[in-house]
Amino acid sequence: MSRPRSHAEYLARLVPPSVAGLHRRSLLAGAAGAGALLGTGLLAGCGGSDSGGSGGKTVTLGSNQSDPKPKDVIAKVMDGFQTSSGLQVSINTVDHNTFQENINNYLQGKPDDVFTWFAGYRMRFFAARGLAGDLSDVWGKLSGYSDAFKKASTGDDGKQYFVPASYYPWAMFYRKSVWQQHGYQVPRTLDDLTNLAGQMKKDGLIPIAFADKDGWPAMGTFDILNLRINGYQFHVDLMAGKEAWTSDRVKKVFDTWAGLLPLHQPDSLGRTWQEAAQSLQQKKSGMYLLGLFVGQQFNNDEQDDLDFFTFPEIDPAIGAKALDAPIDGYMMARRPKAEENAKKLLEYLGSKAAADITVKNDPSTLVANGQADTGGYTALQKKAAELVGSATEIAQFLDRDTRPDFASTVIIPAFQQFIKDPKDISGLLTSIENQKKSIFTD
Repeated sequence: MSRPRSHAEYLARLVPPSVAGLHRRSLLAGAAGAGALLGTGLLAGCGGSDSGGSGGKTVTLGSNQSDPKPKDVIAKVMDGFQTSSGLQVSINTVDHNTFQENINNYLQGKPDDVFTWFAGYRMRFFAARGLAGDLSDVWGKLSGYSDAFKKASTGDDGKQYFVPASYYPWAMFYRKSVWQQHGYQVPRTLDDLTNLAGQMKKDGLIPIAFADKDGWPAMGTFDILNLRINGYQFHVDLMAGKEAWTSDRVKKVFDTWAGLLPLHQPDSLGRTWQEAAQSLQQKKSGMYLLGLFVGQQFNNDEQDDLDFFTFPEIDPAIGAKALDAPIDGYMMARRPKAEENAKKLLEYLGSKAAADITVKNDPSTLVANGQADTGGYTALQKKAAELVGSATEIAQFLDRDTRPDFASTVIIPAFQQFIKDPKDISGLLTSIENQKKSIFTD
């Protein structure tokens, strides 16, 4: 998704502070849904004969939402649609990683009528290959979205292929009570951060919770370091295959990361993000770089104790205003079994009514529709919305800002190898660059 600079500039300039998004890893726990996986591990579409044509009563939804809280929220949203439309939604839920790793096969096979996905390059990648349905007419019926969200939903051909539901910032999260107990202060520079982490070690805490069993969380660490060290434009150009991974600029990112690794929770390759978040929730870790969805692992009475700060400045000339703030939402299959029903569902998913249901039921969600009633936002949600609104540049997250095959087959194993053994950075980057060349010239 060679995302143009203007895309991020639109998001930074036009998205109002009162609007924001949902958990990128809203791994929504499988709702009822027809068989999630085939024996081969590929996604199984549910658009069977009962979907019918425009006269049927069922629309199928392929969902990557598999964690308990988001699962419950999406079920409530679908209930709202079924009540208002008289149609039925059959949900095929698959865990996030399996869904993402097999999305290409899924879309080329028999996908569901509607499926959860991401804005930006990831959306445009499949739209350009004819694997997604045109939603321009649905957008003609939507209201409450800024130009930024429309642009983020638009393919290379100028048509819309995506309906945004939510987005969320990545930041360094911590428990206020722990920091107050020890007198910790928010770090403004990388030196401040390392000094703080050293003090946390002395105080018996794991400085930075960390997990990468599923492959994607470490991408957030790379993203923020690259944004802070090399700036936004270099970052998106690197993701688009226009810059070399063997450059001194990328090597500096990995050298910096290697210096920070001892401050991170050990044995991260055997830990899920939920388990790392639980170490923060249990006051065993001092801070955690993750998306707003980290709040899913906190009890309702602990939400007010959760706070965050944006990752500190590394280079004063670049500053600390750029961040990852991915947009989650929905797309339609290129040839849905029930196109009319699918578009009715997508129109509802982009409505104020759907956004209001989400706001009422998930404190870790910032909805994309600007007409939603956000009066019930928690202090954390309001702060997250303000952070996104004040950002100068916004990235969509590594595995959404580059080719899907490059992210899954090259970046995940390379980053995990680095975490295991951060000594041979030059050899690792040479390997990434060689594989990148063959993928991006495909």
